[in-house]
Amino acid sequence: MHNIYLYILIMAAVSYLIRVLPLTLIRKEIKNKTIRSFLFYVPYVTLSVMTFPAILESTGSIWSGGFALITGILLAWYGKSLFQVAVFSCLAVFIFELFL
Repeated sequence: MHNIYLYILIMAAVSYLIRVLPLTLIRKEIKNKTIRSFLFYVPYVTLSVMTFPAILESTGSIWSGGFALITGILLAWYGKSLFQVAVFSCLAVFIFELFL
């Protein structure tokens, strides 16, 4: 049972180092275009990776989630607001589940 405290300590140290080392090692501005573009897109990719499976698995079937996803993508493509995209995606799931 005493090993669990060692494991927690090691996990805390690793998590801390992952967050602190970049701040301490990189003090000047990053000028490499590839690294800058990579760092620019990391938040968007992370959000997409977390959101996409939740959209498909949060409904009664994967098909209604996919239908809502396609509806949301099309509405966003045509410049609708986030509120409109959310409302019409929910309506798409409701109608799809109602008739299927």
